Amino acid sequence: MNSTITYRKNTQSSQHISSSRQYGYDFARALAVIGMVVVNFKVVMGAETNGPDWLIWLVGLLDGRAAATFVVLAGVGMSLACRRALMEDDNQLLKRRITALRKRAAFLFIFGLAYTPLWPADILHFYGFYILLGTFLIKSSDGELFLSISTLVTIFLLLLLIFDYEQGWNWKTLEYTDLWTMEGMLRHIFFNGFHPVFPWAAFLVGGMWLGRKDLGVKTVRIRLFLVGLAMTVFGESVSHFLTEYMLVAYPFVDPVDIQDTFGTAPLPPMPLYMISAGGTALMIITLSTWFTSKVSSANIVMKSLIVTGQYALTFYIAHVVIGMGVLEEIGRLENQDLQTSVTSALLFCFVGIVLSMVWNKFFRRGPLEWVLRKVSG
Repeated sequence: MNSTITYRKNTQSSQHISSSRQYGYDFARALAVIGMVVVNFKVVMGAETNGPDWLIWLVGLLDGRAAATFVVLAGVGMSLACRRALMEDDNQLLKRRITALRKRAAFLFIFGLAYTPLWPADILHFYGFYILLGTFLIKSSDGELFLSISTLVTIFLLLLLIFDYEQGWNWKTLEYTDLWTMEGMLRHIFFNGFHPVFPWAAFLVGGMWLGRKDLGVKTVRIRLFLVGLAMTVFGESVSHFLTEYMLVAYPFVDPVDIQDTFGTAPLPPMPLYMISAGGTALMIITLSTWFTSKVSSANIVMKSLIVTGQYALTFYIAHVVIGMGVLEEIGRLENQDLQTSVTSALLFCFVGIVLSMVWNKFFRRGPLEWVLRKVSG
């Protein structure tokens, strides 16, 4: 079957995207980047377990979920960018769109790699490879996208059987010791870095599939929300059952190994984590599109978060360069409690949102979004 016909058959939405739906993606992106700020501040301030149990649990829900949502939204953006070309069977336009995406991928990889010495947990250089891979799947049917997702997760599991996942890591400091060697770089990017291509690119491919669905339709939105809910409940329930069972049935096995294998933490990104985090992302995005369809974009809170989502790249860089820079200057980067880290993160986000609104009065795009646009054309 012709790939364009296949695309049309598997695409429920029209060529044009409603404003409320587009704003929904921006809103979800803002929630994701705010979640990433909370998680990253917690880590750099050494506050992971230094707080009340309820807050440890609550903030722990964001671990790996905020970043996963961010990646899913990147996949949504790729589908939206190529929608018109595919619907109209315009090969020239599609070629230009794919070229622009590949330029963007190259920029994010180079920029992210240069940024890594400042922020070792950077996700941008991984993004470059996710997007590059995604450009080869633009014309794929829904079935082919799901096959790609399964393949990415399966390859990671096979790599676990062949290579040592802990190689290169200093777990006490969360430093990757041989990153700047060829072997270490390849291992880091594709297998055991913070967000390795195998299996993390599966989130982007899932986002490409989601970008074909019309979340402006209530029944579609509800159905996808329920799918996300089922994925999350399944992942977390099976993880809890298997972990508890294995701890009792195999007391001679290291509990850490059991937790790593059957848990839903992002390191290592095992299948149950991928299912749970993917489901969470689906729920956040569908709820965001519902919310923006109900609340006017002129509402100050709504507008401020939409703008923040549109400036997500700048916001992401600023939370390290400015936010953590300030924390370092005032001596708050180590041995802090969780209340302080969450308060600091939310304070940074509030200031960042206000500055985003001020910037938006004069400029259409954020500083780094403008650069990315110029580079990719």
